[in-house]
Amino acid sequence: MSSIADQIAGSSVAEAGARAGAAVTSAPAITLPAAGDRELRLDLFRGLALWLIFIDHLPNNILTWFTFRNYGFSDATEIFIFISGYTAAFVYGRAMLEAGFVVATARIMRRVWQIYVAHVFLFTIFLAEISYVATNFNNPLYSEEMGIMDFLKQPDVTIIQALLLRFRPVNMDVLPLYIVLMLFLPFILWLMKWRPDVTLALSAALYALTWQFDWYLSAYPNGTWFFNPFAWQLLFAFGAWCALGGAQRMSRILSSPITIGICFAYLLFAFFVTLTWHIPQLSFLMPKRLEQWMYPISKTDLDVLRFAHFLALAAITVRFLPRDWSGLKSPWLRPLILCGQHSLEIFCLGVFLAFAGHFVLAEISGGAGLHFLISVAGIVIMSGMAWVISWYKHSADKNAKKKGAVVNADMAGGG
Repeated sequence: MSSIADQIAGSSVAEAGARAGAAVTSAPAITLPAAGDRELRLDLFRGLALWLIFIDHLPNNILTWFTFRNYGFSDATEIFIFISGYTAAFVYGRAMLEAGFVVATARIMRRVWQIYVAHVFLFTIFLAEISYVATNFNNPLYSEEMGIMDFLKQPDVTIIQALLLRFRPVNMDVLPLYIVLMLFLPFILWLMKWRPDVTLALSAALYALTWQFDWYLSAYPNGTWFFNPFAWQLLFAFGAWCALGGAQRMSRILSSPITIGICFAYLLFAFFVTLTWHIPQLSFLMPKRLEQWMYPISKTDLDVLRFAHFLALAAITVRFLPRDWSGLKSPWLRPLILCGQHSLEIFCLGVFLAFAGHFVLAEISGGAGLHFLISVAGIVIMSGMAWVISWYKHSADKNAKKKGAVVNADMAGGG
């Protein structure tokens, strides 16, 4: 027989267990890595994406044959958007857990404002650059090629539309997409805080509905956004899901030889398909039914073939490039990592340099040597700017710590 004391103790243990179970039930479903060193792989590949975007924006550039958009369905844009979603969730997801929805939303909106100001500043500089070149060299084709003819005809209306993100010259489509995706990040993180898998499923459902009902955002003066946010949100949300524990839960699947084999097979298939684009003599190898099913492979709506191609590349990268890879500390990769760590500034600089390179290539007839020189010069300038920004921030942080130490010493002495 049990005593009354044993019964009371037993009930206390049961109540404690129930409270612990309730705490586990109400705990957020997401997991965040412990704060520590930066994930240099993300910086590395975001920097690589910025370099590739710059090279791809140069018209008729021979070096574009060294970018992987010619050897598969996806390109650098997928890398940039995925890593943006990953890093945003990693940074602001912790704020969502520790400080709550309101504080995290305020911090995200502050970042959105920074990106928006950068976009407006880039828009202004870009228009001035194109207008100056078109006027001084008596070549209105620059205005037409860069898509600013409507601005020259109706500058007042066009500026308002640009502020509303509806008017964008050529090569300025990524930042508006990034702004819209970041605007919805608080709701994505709030949902993922409790049901990350359900949130990703809802994102996939929105993607499917976009294709089914042709949802899009209109652009000025006509047409639609080059990057449809209703479709590209899937890649952004997938990056956030991976950052908040999804990648860890998929680790067994990603390490499976079967998964890696499927990824390599798909990449090889995509390579042979793109090969038929560049070598028309090989087009007979493509079955007509397969062509009818595949084409067009839409970049605007993030075709599922593009998404799958990126997933295959990402899976292989994670499998064969570990986080502690010693090459990440190599000075040869330092320029890429620095560019990735200051992606907003370097992206804006890259757009400016791309048109400058376009102008040089159009005005000076040159061969592969000139193309190589312009591409390398642009990359060197981007890397140099990234180093200057990093040096400045490091110096500012160092001075702030010194001032804080002096203030603490004065307060201790005054006490």
